[in-house]
Amino acid sequence: MATALKPGGHETGFGKTQRTDAWWLGPGLTFLVFTGFLVYGTWAAFQNAHYWVGSESEHGFGGYLSPFYSPPLFMDPADAARPDTTPMSHAWFGEWPSWMKRWNEGGIWPTFMPLSPGFLILIFPGAFRFTCYYYRKAYYRSFGGSPPACAVPGPAWRNKIKYWGEKRLFLFQNLHRYALYFAVAFIFILGWDAWMSYFRDGVFGVGVGSLVLTVNVLLLSCYTFGCHSWRHLVGGKLDCFTCDGAVKARHGIWKKVSWLNERHQLFAWASLFWVAGSDVYIRLVSMGILHDFNTWGGH
Repeated sequence: MATALKPGGHETGFGKTQRTDAWWLGPGLTFLVFTGFLVYGTWAAFQNAHYWVGSESEHGFGGYLSPFYSPPLFMDPADAARPDTTPMSHAWFGEWPSWMKRWNEGGIWPTFMPLSPGFLILIFPGAFRFTCYYYRKAYYRSFGGSPPACAVPGPAWRNKIKYWGEKRLFLFQNLHRYALYFAVAFIFILGWDAWMSYFRDGVFGVGVGSLVLTVNVLLLSCYTFGCHSWRHLVGGKLDCFTCDGAVKARHGIWKKVSWLNERHQLFAWASLFWVAGSDVYIRLVSMGILHDFNTWGGH
């Protein structure tokens, strides 16, 4: 029986195609990895435990802090007294606000979601990744099948809905340029955490965790500063590359950012895996399951 074709030679029907390669492998892996990251990231953020390896001293400088919990904006004094959480002095704004405590104690805040520093943090890098131009393509294909792959038809209902771009349901995607500003700020915050990881009670040293957190910042920097919005910001509006010294400098930065932008997909995945792996490593060391080889002799 002949297969129905659209003008141009494309087969009709969800997932039907004349492609003979494993086109489904990419969106399938993307679906599994994204789902796994979302599940683990949500779980880790609300554990409120085992995100710190370092001094238990109130003012001890140095230690490993999971990127899922950085920066710790608020903390509970009882939690801060535990060895697997940061000292109270690390909380930017001190104790949790009284109204949030009342929400938690009164049942307004879900009882299965404890007041954890992590849940205030992930929304910012999460918003940056979710609205990222590359990730849009990835999850539109893997979760929405719109389309599943090049030359592969999506679900039938997609043909019955008028496309409005990102003006209505997906209007929030336009927040990407603003999420970028928060993402850049987090690079400096995590950079400070990486520097802090080379100290333990003020004593300089090197540990496996130090290297893990340093690589994490490097990969996140390559991903963030390879962003399309950042590329446009540093040189997208230039119409003359040699007019003066400032323009030449911006053009030079634009070319370097373009190199990162060409590898945006690579750094998007590498940084995603590494940031989750950083939390896993610190969690396992904090739990005593892994031994962190370092020059301080502890853990």
